[in-house]
Amino acid sequence: MATLLDFRRRIRSIKNTQQITRAMKFVAAARLRRAQDRVIAARPYATQILRVLRSAMSREENVLHPLLAVRPEHKILLVVVSADRGLCGAFNTNVLRRTAEFLKANQGKAIQLITVGKRVRDALRRSQFPILAELLNVSVNVQFSHAKEVAELVIQKYSAEEVDAVYLIYNEFKNVMVQRMMVTRLLPIEREAVGAAPAAPSEHGAVPAAEVDYIYMQPPGDIFGRLLPRYVESQVFRILLESAAAEHAARMTAMDAATNNAADLIESLTLHMNKVRQAAITKEIIEVVSGAASAG
Repeated sequence: MATLLDFRRRIRSIKNTQQITRAMKFVAAARLRRAQDRVIAARPYATQILRVLRSAMSREENVLHPLLAVRPEHKILLVVVSADRGLCGAFNTNVLRRTAEFLKANQGKAIQLITVGKRVRDALRRSQFPILAELLNVSVNVQFSHAKEVAELVIQKYSAEEVDAVYLIYNEFKNVMVQRMMVTRLLPIEREAVGAAPAAPSEHGAVPAAEVDYIYMQPPGDIFGRLLPRYVESQVFRILLESAAAEHAARMTAMDAATNNAADLIESLTLHMNKVRQAAITKEIIEVVSGAASAG
Protein backbone atom coordinates (compact mmCIF):
# COMPACT_ATOMS: atom_id res chain seq x y z
CA MET A 1 0.00 0.00 0.00
CA ALA A 2 1.28 3.47 -0.90
CA THR A 3 2.50 5.55 2.02
CA LEU A 4 2.03 9.27 2.59
CA LEU A 5 5.59 9.85 1.38
CA ASP A 6 4.78 8.08 -1.90
CA PHE A 7 1.72 10.28 -2.40
CA ARG A 8 3.72 13.45 -1.72
CA ARG A 9 6.42 12.43 -4.19
CA ARG A 10 3.88 11.66 -6.88
CA ILE A 11 2.01 14.92 -6.34
CA ARG A 12 5.30 16.85 -6.50
CA SER A 13 6.21 15.09 -9.73
CA ILE A 14 2.83 15.89 -11.32
CA LYS A 15 3.13 19.54 -10.26
CA ASN A 16 6.52 19.75 -11.99
CA THR A 17 5.01 18.26 -15.14
CA GLN A 18 2.10 20.69 -14.89
CA GLN A 19 4.51 23.63 -14.82
CA ILE A 20 6.16 22.34 -18.00
CA THR A 21 2.87 21.85 -19.85
CA ARG A 22 1.66 25.29 -18.76
CA ALA A 23 4.86 26.90 -20.03
CA MET A 24 4.58 25.03 -23.35
CA LYS A 25 0.99 26.22 -23.66
CA PHE A 26 2.04 29.87 -23.24
CA VAL A 27 4.91 29.49 -25.72
CA ALA A 28 2.57 27.90 -28.28
CA ALA A 29 0.00 30.66 -27.73
CA ALA A 30 2.61 33.36 -28.38
CA ARG A 31 3.81 31.63 -31.54
CA LEU A 32 0.24 31.03 -32.67
CA ARG A 33 -0.57 34.74 -32.58
CA ARG A 34 2.30 35.56 -34.94
CA ALA A 35 1.62 32.55 -37.19
CA GLN A 36 -2.09 33.40 -37.40
CA ASP A 37 -1.33 36.97 -38.46
CA ARG A 38 1.01 35.72 -41.19
CA VAL A 39 -1.58 33.25 -42.50
CA ILE A 40 -4.29 35.89 -42.67
CA ALA A 41 -1.91 38.20 -44.52
CA ALA A 42 -0.85 35.52 -47.04
CA ARG A 43 -4.29 34.19 -47.96
CA PRO A 44 -5.56 37.12 -50.09
CA TYR A 45 -2.49 37.16 -52.34
CA ALA A 46 -2.55 33.39 -52.87
CA THR A 47 -6.27 33.47 -53.62
CA GLN A 48 -6.06 36.41 -56.01
CA ILE A 49 -3.09 35.10 -58.00
CA LEU A 50 -4.93 31.82 -58.57
CA ARG A 51 -8.04 33.74 -59.64
CA VAL A 52 -6.10 35.85 -62.15
CA LEU A 53 -4.25 32.80 -63.46
CA ARG A 54 -7.45 30.83 -64.05
CA SER A 55 -9.04 33.82 -65.77
CA ALA A 56 -6.05 34.18 -68.10
CA MET A 57 -6.09 30.44 -68.85
CA SER A 58 -9.79 30.56 -69.73
CA ARG A 59 -9.20 33.31 -72.31
CA GLU A 60 -6.06 31.90 -73.95
CA GLU A 61 -6.57 28.41 -75.32
CA ASN A 62 -3.34 28.01 -77.28
CA VAL A 63 -0.74 29.15 -74.78
CA LEU A 64 2.14 26.70 -74.50
CA HIS A 65 3.88 26.54 -71.14
CA PRO A 66 5.39 23.51 -69.37
CA LEU A 67 3.41 24.18 -66.19
CA LEU A 68 0.11 24.29 -68.10
CA ALA A 69 0.51 20.84 -69.64
CA VAL A 70 -2.15 18.31 -68.61
CA ARG A 71 -1.08 14.67 -68.74
CA PRO A 72 -2.50 11.38 -67.44
CA GLU A 73 -1.47 10.98 -63.81
CA HIS A 74 1.01 8.11 -63.93
CA LYS A 75 3.80 9.87 -62.03
CA ILE A 76 2.93 11.90 -58.93
CA LEU A 77 4.98 14.23 -56.75
CA LEU A 78 3.57 14.36 -53.21
CA VAL A 79 4.53 17.11 -50.76
CA VAL A 80 3.69 16.18 -47.16
CA VAL A 81 3.86 18.81 -44.40
CA SER A 82 4.02 17.82 -40.74
CA ALA A 83 5.61 19.05 -37.50
CA ASP A 84 9.18 18.57 -36.34
CA ARG A 85 8.14 17.85 -32.76
CA GLY A 86 5.38 16.01 -30.99
CA LEU A 87 3.14 17.01 -28.06
CA CYS A 88 0.58 18.50 -30.44
CA GLY A 89 -2.27 16.03 -30.16
CA ALA A 90 -3.28 14.16 -33.29
CA PHE A 91 -1.64 16.71 -35.63
CA ASN A 92 1.10 14.42 -36.97
CA THR A 93 -1.01 11.27 -36.73
CA ASN A 94 -3.68 12.76 -39.00
CA VAL A 95 -1.06 13.76 -41.58
CA LEU A 96 0.48 10.29 -41.61
CA ARG A 97 -2.91 8.58 -41.77
CA ARG A 98 -4.04 10.74 -44.70
CA THR A 99 -0.72 10.15 -46.46
CA ALA A 100 -1.11 6.39 -46.07
CA GLU A 101 -4.63 6.63 -47.53
CA PHE A 102 -3.35 8.65 -50.49
CA LEU A 103 -0.53 6.20 -51.20
CA LYS A 104 -2.93 3.27 -50.97
CA ALA A 105 -5.44 4.94 -53.31
CA ASN A 106 -2.68 5.53 -55.89
CA GLN A 107 -1.09 2.10 -55.88
CA GLY A 108 0.58 1.24 -59.15
CA LYS A 109 1.66 4.84 -59.82
CA ALA A 110 5.20 6.13 -59.52
CA ILE A 111 5.15 8.43 -56.48
CA GLN A 112 7.98 10.66 -55.32
CA LEU A 113 7.96 12.53 -52.02
CA ILE A 114 9.02 15.87 -50.59
CA THR A 115 8.78 15.89 -46.80
CA VAL A 116 8.51 18.99 -44.64
CA GLY A 117 8.95 18.18 -40.97
CA LYS A 118 10.89 15.59 -39.02
CA ARG A 119 7.89 13.45 -38.06
CA VAL A 120 6.76 12.67 -41.59
CA ARG A 121 10.38 12.35 -42.73
CA ASP A 122 11.08 9.67 -40.14
CA ALA A 123 7.83 7.82 -40.89
CA LEU A 124 8.22 7.80 -44.69
CA ARG A 125 11.95 7.13 -44.73
CA ARG A 126 11.16 3.45 -44.18
CA SER A 127 8.69 3.35 -47.09
CA GLN A 128 9.43 2.23 -50.63
CA PHE A 129 8.87 5.69 -52.10
CA PRO A 130 11.89 7.89 -52.89
CA ILE A 131 12.25 11.17 -50.97
CA LEU A 132 13.53 13.93 -53.25
CA ALA A 133 14.00 16.59 -50.55
CA GLU A 134 13.72 16.98 -46.78
CA LEU A 135 12.99 20.27 -45.00
CA LEU A 136 13.41 20.37 -41.23
CA ASN A 137 12.73 23.00 -38.55
CA VAL A 138 10.44 24.98 -40.83
CA SER A 139 7.36 25.48 -38.63
CA VAL A 140 9.24 27.39 -35.92
CA ASN A 141 9.90 30.26 -38.33
CA VAL A 142 8.53 29.83 -41.84
CA GLN A 143 10.53 31.78 -44.40
CA PHE A 144 9.79 32.42 -48.07
CA SER A 145 13.11 30.75 -48.88
CA HIS A 146 11.63 27.45 -47.66
CA ALA A 147 8.70 27.78 -50.03
CA LYS A 148 11.00 28.85 -52.87
CA GLU A 149 13.16 25.75 -52.39
CA VAL A 150 10.15 23.45 -52.64
CA ALA A 151 8.63 25.43 -55.52
CA GLU A 152 11.83 25.29 -57.59
CA LEU A 153 11.97 21.52 -57.25
CA VAL A 154 8.28 21.19 -58.13
CA ILE A 155 8.66 23.40 -61.20
CA GLN A 156 11.77 21.55 -62.32
CA LYS A 157 10.17 18.11 -62.04
CA TYR A 158 6.89 19.13 -63.70
CA SER A 159 8.53 21.10 -66.51
CA ALA A 160 10.81 18.16 -67.33
CA GLU A 161 7.75 15.86 -67.45
CA GLU A 162 9.23 13.73 -64.67
CA VAL A 163 5.91 14.01 -62.84
CA ASP A 164 2.36 14.38 -64.16
CA ALA A 165 0.72 15.90 -61.08
CA VAL A 166 1.73 17.56 -57.80
CA TYR A 167 -0.30 17.10 -54.61
CA LEU A 168 0.11 18.55 -51.13
CA ILE A 169 -1.06 17.07 -47.82
CA TYR A 170 -1.19 19.43 -44.85
CA ASN A 171 -3.28 20.75 -41.96
CA GLU A 172 -5.19 23.92 -42.74
CA PHE A 173 -5.69 26.39 -39.90
CA LYS A 174 -9.35 27.18 -39.23
CA ASN A 175 -9.27 28.40 -35.64
CA VAL A 176 -7.60 27.57 -32.34
CA MET A 177 -9.72 24.47 -31.83
CA VAL A 178 -10.09 23.22 -35.41
CA GLN A 179 -7.48 22.18 -37.98
CA ARG A 180 -8.74 20.74 -41.25
CA MET A 181 -6.87 17.97 -43.06
CA MET A 182 -6.34 18.96 -46.71
CA VAL A 183 -5.23 17.17 -49.87
CA THR A 184 -4.70 19.81 -52.57
CA ARG A 185 -3.62 19.44 -56.18
CA LEU A 186 -1.08 22.11 -57.00
CA LEU A 187 -0.40 21.13 -60.63
CA PRO A 188 -1.96 20.94 -63.16
CA ILE A 189 -4.23 23.92 -62.59
CA GLU A 190 -7.93 23.59 -63.24
CA ARG A 191 -9.11 25.83 -66.07
CA GLU A 192 -12.12 28.10 -65.55
CA ALA A 193 -14.85 27.70 -68.17
CA VAL A 194 -15.70 30.90 -70.01
CA GLY A 195 -19.41 31.60 -70.04
CA ALA A 196 -20.11 29.20 -67.20
CA ALA A 197 -22.93 29.87 -64.78
CA PRO A 198 -21.93 32.57 -62.29
CA ALA A 199 -20.64 31.12 -59.07
CA ALA A 200 -21.69 32.46 -55.73
CA PRO A 201 -19.36 35.00 -54.13
CA SER A 202 -17.10 33.68 -51.45
CA GLU A 203 -17.58 34.41 -47.75
CA HIS A 204 -15.22 37.37 -48.11
CA GLY A 205 -17.21 38.78 -51.02
CA ALA A 206 -14.63 37.87 -53.66
CA VAL A 207 -15.83 37.60 -57.25
CA PRO A 208 -15.09 34.33 -59.14
CA ALA A 209 -12.50 34.58 -61.89
CA ALA A 210 -14.93 33.96 -64.77
CA GLU A 211 -16.94 37.09 -63.83
CA VAL A 212 -13.92 39.42 -63.97
CA ASP A 213 -12.63 40.71 -67.29
CA TYR A 214 -8.96 41.70 -67.15
CA ILE A 215 -7.02 43.65 -69.75
CA TYR A 216 -3.62 42.06 -70.44
CA MET A 217 -0.89 44.30 -71.84
CA GLN A 218 1.91 41.75 -72.30
CA PRO A 219 1.86 38.74 -74.63
CA PRO A 220 0.34 35.59 -73.09
CA GLY A 221 3.69 33.81 -73.02
CA ASP A 222 5.26 36.56 -70.91
CA ILE A 223 2.30 36.67 -68.55
CA PHE A 224 2.28 32.96 -67.89
CA GLY A 225 6.06 32.81 -67.72
CA ARG A 226 6.02 35.26 -64.81
CA LEU A 227 2.72 34.32 -63.20
CA LEU A 228 3.03 30.53 -62.99
CA PRO A 229 6.24 30.39 -60.90
CA ARG A 230 4.78 33.07 -58.61
CA TYR A 231 1.64 30.98 -58.24
CA VAL A 232 3.56 27.86 -57.21
CA GLU A 233 5.70 29.80 -54.73
CA SER A 234 2.75 31.64 -53.18
CA GLN A 235 0.68 28.48 -52.76
CA VAL A 236 3.54 26.55 -51.17
CA PHE A 237 4.32 29.48 -48.88
CA ARG A 238 0.68 29.79 -47.79
CA ILE A 239 0.48 26.06 -47.09
CA LEU A 240 3.62 26.15 -44.94
CA LEU A 241 2.12 29.04 -42.98
CA GLU A 242 -1.21 27.21 -42.63
CA SER A 243 0.52 24.11 -41.29
CA ALA A 244 2.67 26.10 -38.85
CA ALA A 245 -0.34 27.94 -37.43
CA ALA A 246 -2.31 24.69 -37.18
CA GLU A 247 0.60 23.03 -35.36
CA HIS A 248 0.87 25.81 -32.78
CA ALA A 249 -2.89 25.74 -32.24
CA ALA A 250 -2.88 21.96 -31.81
CA ARG A 251 0.04 22.12 -29.36
CA MET A 252 -1.58 24.90 -27.34
CA THR A 253 -4.83 22.91 -27.11
CA ALA A 254 -3.02 19.71 -26.18
CA MET A 255 -0.92 21.40 -23.49
CA ASP A 256 -3.98 23.14 -22.07
CA ALA A 257 -5.74 19.78 -21.79
CA ALA A 258 -2.63 18.24 -20.20
CA THR A 259 -2.44 21.07 -17.66
CA ASN A 260 -6.10 20.65 -16.72
CA ASN A 261 -5.71 16.88 -16.46
CA ALA A 262 -2.71 17.34 -14.18
CA ALA A 263 -4.75 19.64 -11.92
CA ASP A 264 -7.53 17.05 -11.73
CA LEU A 265 -5.02 14.30 -10.94
CA ILE A 266 -3.38 16.40 -8.22
CA GLU A 267 -6.76 17.07 -6.64
CA SER A 268 -7.66 13.37 -6.73
CA LEU A 269 -4.32 12.28 -5.24
CA THR A 270 -4.51 14.96 -2.54
CA LEU A 271 -7.97 13.77 -1.53
CA HIS A 272 -6.80 10.16 -1.43
CA MET A 273 -3.68 11.14 0.56
CA ASN A 274 -5.82 12.99 3.12
CA LYS A 275 -8.05 9.94 3.51
CA VAL A 276 -5.03 7.70 4.07
CA ARG A 277 -3.56 10.17 6.58
CA GLN A 278 -6.88 10.47 8.40
CA ALA A 279 -7.19 6.69 8.56
CA ALA A 280 -3.66 6.46 9.98
CA ILE A 281 -4.45 9.09 12.64
CA THR A 282 -7.69 7.35 13.56
CA LYS A 283 -5.87 4.04 13.86
CA GLU A 284 -3.25 5.57 16.18
CA ILE A 285 -5.93 7.15 18.36
CA ILE A 286 -7.76 3.83 18.62
CA GLU A 287 -4.52 2.10 19.58
CA VAL A 288 -3.79 4.71 22.30
CA VAL A 289 -7.33 4.50 23.68
CA SER A 290 -7.27 0.70 23.61
CA GLY A 291 -3.91 0.66 25.40
CA ALA A 292 -5.12 3.08 28.06
CA ALA A 293 -8.30 1.07 28.57
CA SER A 294 -6.41 -2.18 28.95
CA ALA A 295 -3.92 -0.57 31.35
CA GLY A 296 -6.76 0.75 33.52
